[in-house]
Amino acid sequence: MTVLTLEDVRAIHDLPLTQLVFRAQGVHREHQQPDSVQLCTLLSIKTGGCPEDCGYCPQSSRHDKTMDAEPLLDERHVLSQARAARDSGATRFCMGAAWRNAKGGEQFERVLRMVRGVRALGMEACVTLGMLDGEQALALKEAGLTAYNHNLDTSREFYSEIISTRTYDDRLRTLEHVSHAGISVCCGGIIGMGESIDDRCNMLLTLASFSPQPESVPVNALVAVPGTPLEAQPPIDPFELVRMCATARILMPNARVRLSAGRTALSREAQVLCFLAGANSIFFGDKLLTTANPDGDDDMKLLRDAGLSPIAAEPEQGHVHAQKAPRTVRLPIAVV
Repeated sequence: MTVLTLEDVRAIHDLPLTQLVFRAQGVHREHQQPDSVQLCTLLSIKTGGCPEDCGYCPQSSRHDKTMDAEPLLDERHVLSQARAARDSGATRFCMGAAWRNAKGGEQFERVLRMVRGVRALGMEACVTLGMLDGEQALALKEAGLTAYNHNLDTSREFYSEIISTRTYDDRLRTLEHVSHAGISVCCGGIIGMGESIDDRCNMLLTLASFSPQPESVPVNALVAVPGTPLEAQPPIDPFELVRMCATARILMPNARVRLSAGRTALSREAQVLCFLAGANSIFFGDKLLTTANPDGDDDMKLLRDAGLSPIAAEPEQGHVHAQKAPRTVRLPIAVV
């Protein structure tokens, strides 16, 4: 197996854009359904009051202007939102809680019931709850969780410029627990936070070095929210997002590359160029965790006009709650 270097990734990323997109489209057609896009809906099930200091996030309690802390949502409300998402065409329902660590006790049990309920609707279930331990990961797997989202955000080298309340290895350790439990890893990052091109490529290199590689890779453009430390960051050039999607597709051919936050600032043409570059998943619905997202009707029209179609839900294979044996995983982590 060839071991990639930063120089290798940078050489791919910096190809002339038409060559890069052409190469990525070839990889995409070989490994993915070429004209299909997965629709995922994301719901904040516990908003605000987070003790982390992530510079991009309005849910942090450490910033001058923060969102009010809200309790964990009622299960019935969450499942009604999941049902509506399914009926609109989404096949994956993602639930996010603004916690540093996944809570224990009754709150964790409620999340497990939400996961079971989403799976009972015939949807994939994904959660992001902060850091996990091994027992929590196994419990989520037993409940039927499809994927766990835990983004790296950026490179190891730039990470401390954005977050000081947890380390890069903390994030990698959670991903190790998730993968070892047999849950698919959903992991990506954000561009436009002031990082260098090398930082972006180093993040992709880290993701590509996971074994197994992530099942899905969200590519986010910073939404500069007033009141956060990154509120003055200028918007990125859309071609930078295209390059990230294409490079991720080439490095991780079997992953779903999810065009995530920042789509409201993209033209229809820029979004289609991202699809051409290998993106094949979007968040569907008018809101992400706390920021705006394109209108669902507009997204469906965009897909129709581009000749793309939503990926259909796959039939269940066996019992939802069947426990797989833990996998041997390799992550680039230095546990101390």
